[in-house]
Amino acid sequence: MGYLLANDGLKGKAGSAFMVKNGRNIELFGLKKFEANAEFETSEFPVVGALVNQTKVKGVKYSGTLTIYYGTPEFLDVLTEFKRTGKLPEINFQVINQDKGASVGDQIVAIYGVTLSKIPIAMLDDSVDYLQEEIPFTFTDFEPLESFHTPSQLGGN
Repeated sequence: MGYLLANDGLKGKAGSAFMVKNGRNIELFGLKKFEANAEFETSEFPVVGALVNQTKVKGVKYSGTLTIYYGTPEFLDVLTEFKRTGKLPEINFQVINQDKGASVGDQIVAIYGVTLSKIPIAMLDDSVDYLQEEIPFTFTDFEPLESFHTPSQLGGN
């Protein structure tokens, strides 16, 4: 049985992310962390005569969070645009894992129909060296534009 070699462990900092707002690409240059997830929504399926309640998937919910150093004006601009017009701008994300030292290649994922759930308006904090903001979001779809491939070599072979 093979195993993953350390050289193919992906570095967390190796990559980038972009916000596409109203068709404009904006690099998230102060990004600290980005995570997007799918959570299956399920319901129990009890049947007379069965001791076990079964579970059935009835849908999926997409959500995520990004943590960025405070001072990126694009997020407050979203809120300001909504406040003034009553309309949220169209937002998508594109996240790229790109560790040149790993043989698995790159992964690029597009995340569509983003709705930001909470946007900080102003911040001060005497207990931190650098202000950062965490922005939760939901989204309606995603598409892998490029996927990792099998490592060129496995250990134990």
